[in-house]
Amino acid sequence: QVQVVESGGGLVQAGGSLRLSCTASGLRFGDYAMGWFRRAPGKEREGVACISWSGDTYYTDSVKGRFTISRDNAKNTLYLQMNSLKPEDTAMYSCAAAKYVACSVSWSQSNRYNYWGQGTQVTVSS
Repeated sequence: QVQVVESGGGLVQAGGSLRLSCTASGLRFGDYAMGWFRRAPGKEREGVACISWSGDTYYTDSVKGRFTISRDNAKNTLYLQMNSLKPEDTAMYSCAAAKYVACSVSWSQSNRYNYWGQGTQVTVSS
């Protein structure tokens, strides 16, 4: 009965901010590295960021300095703070959980993750 649910998406103007949340249930959250992915229309799914259970973080180059991934293990919740948003950030954002595999091991490869949420839409207007 593992369930992963994202929230916090919406419509925002370029330059604005959003904070995405991902809450997981039915698993031991602290055993999982957690990642954020996004898919824009007509594009391949792209790894956005990853955070290991130890707290080390990884980002794709296009979001470095603008996005911050974090986690609260007591709440089984993953976050993505998105600042200085650009129209090219428009996508469906999904979170994913990888058991016992740290972000340092091919974090952006989607098939290493055990569980996925359905996603939350982020739309940045220009």
